[in-house]
Amino acid sequence: MEKWSLMSITVLLALTVRWAVSLGSYSGAGKPPMYGDYEAQRHWQEITYNLPIRQWYFNTSDNNLLYWGLDYPPLTAYHSFVCAYIAKLINPDWVALHTSRGYESQPHKLFMRTTVFVADLLVYIPAVILYCFSLKETSAKKKASTCALCILLYPGLILIDHGHFQYPSSAWKLIPALGLALWAVLCLSHDWDLLGSVAFCLALNYKQMELYHSLPFFCYLLGKCFKKGLKGKGLVLLAKLAGTVLLSFAACWLPFGTDVEQIMQVLRRLFPIDRGLFEACMFSSPTHCPDKVANIWCSLSVLIKIKNVLSPRTQLKLSFAVTFLSLLPACIKLTVQPSLRGFKFALVSCALSFFLFSFQVHEKSILLVSVPVCLIINEIPFMATWFLLVSTFSLLPLLLKDGLLLAYAVTTPAFLAVCLASFSILEKTSAEDLQLKAFSLSLKGYVSWFKSFPRIVRGLFLLSLSLMGVLSVLSAAVPPPQSLPDLFPVAVAVVSCLHFLLFLVYFNVVILWDSKNRGQKKMS
Repeated sequence: MEKWSLMSITVLLALTVRWAVSLGSYSGAGKPPMYGDYEAQRHWQEITYNLPIRQWYFNTSDNNLLYWGLDYPPLTAYHSFVCAYIAKLINPDWVALHTSRGYESQPHKLFMRTTVFVADLLVYIPAVILYCFSLKETSAKKKASTCALCILLYPGLILIDHGHFQYPSSAWKLIPALGLALWAVLCLSHDWDLLGSVAFCLALNYKQMELYHSLPFFCYLLGKCFKKGLKGKGLVLLAKLAGTVLLSFAACWLPFGTDVEQIMQVLRRLFPIDRGLFEACMFSSPTHCPDKVANIWCSLSVLIKIKNVLSPRTQLKLSFAVTFLSLLPACIKLTVQPSLRGFKFALVSCALSFFLFSFQVHEKSILLVSVPVCLIINEIPFMATWFLLVSTFSLLPLLLKDGLLLAYAVTTPAFLAVCLASFSILEKTSAEDLQLKAFSLSLKGYVSWFKSFPRIVRGLFLLSLSLMGVLSVLSAAVPPPQSLPDLFPVAVAVVSCLHFLLFLVYFNVVILWDSKNRGQKKMS
């Protein structure tokens, strides 16, 4: 009972923080003609409730795709319809066709916020709790609660879910998808491969950016099939997995499967490659300026205007090639030596490769890397905490635009304090603590500074924190030069990108030099 009491307190604290952050104004409030992301989700309810399914993704007189047209997978649309049905029962004005555009009221805000907490409580938080209880290292009652507290208090997800969006991110885009992906990880950890496949297919049909995590799932399950032997049990498992995936996708896409043009239009909305390498969002605005995304293409664009040098098709090919090459080492290792530990690290590495090098990356996509990092915070608490702090810092320009400076200034140090208290991260900087023992042994005799490695790592961490702190203060308090209006946002993006590149190298080193056979463990 004691462990559940501690976990209840943890969940209550996490929900309290989320509610406090959500009390501010939402993104785009009172700013016509688009009104922001909050209005996008309300508009999707309006469209899905009032129009037949065949019109949801098409431009018509009743569905202007230039005004927050639906561009997420079918499960998002179905969820919009369900919430719209409930909204209609409460107040028909909330989803009235055409006349509800830009609707804002306190009761409607309460409705939207409530759906956030329902999504958290039904999908994401239970998955986090069960994951923490499943960890081998958390046999002590206190450990599961502290691990869950660190994951649930990760500021990046809280600030975007409950501050920037307040509604759509958690109820529509990220939380259900990430929660379902986490359920899939839990299923795979218990060898429930078919249930895990269903859960991940649902995640992918909720948010197309779950493609960031698709290759580790594919390679891990394929590796299990190879390990069992493709002439026996492995072939049977492969056939079952293929059938499960096909049936899951068929069920999600059934209403659109009667017409090939319907399917193609949905795919065009989900993957608008004609927008170019940097156009992660349909509408250009200061928030979505490509120079504010902390990936390699936007950072390089500070020096080389890639979109002026390369054609859109060449940009696409280059992006695909670099992304594929950066994914390859981790995916090959996972396929050849499938293990749950390698699977979790591959989730991080592959998602980070997608964020850094892929096509049309949005600044909020870093959360698709951060949540897998949360899953290994018990294994490498120092590096995981460092990464999660940098990922939150990379969102700073967006958070400042939405008036979330106070929330950022409170939740980020609080998260660091919780991690320091829970894991004593500054004491876990040795090569062994950072899972680099095998790598350090391979370099023994060649790199003399490995003896000073813990001190060097702690120094770099403190330097990184200082740099992020200074840039945060400058971004919030100092007006930029008139000739360089984006100076601080670009600085934040470039500094974050450099961090992420080093983290990518680190995670790949851990994966490739991991010689321990942990495949038989349920959870590492």
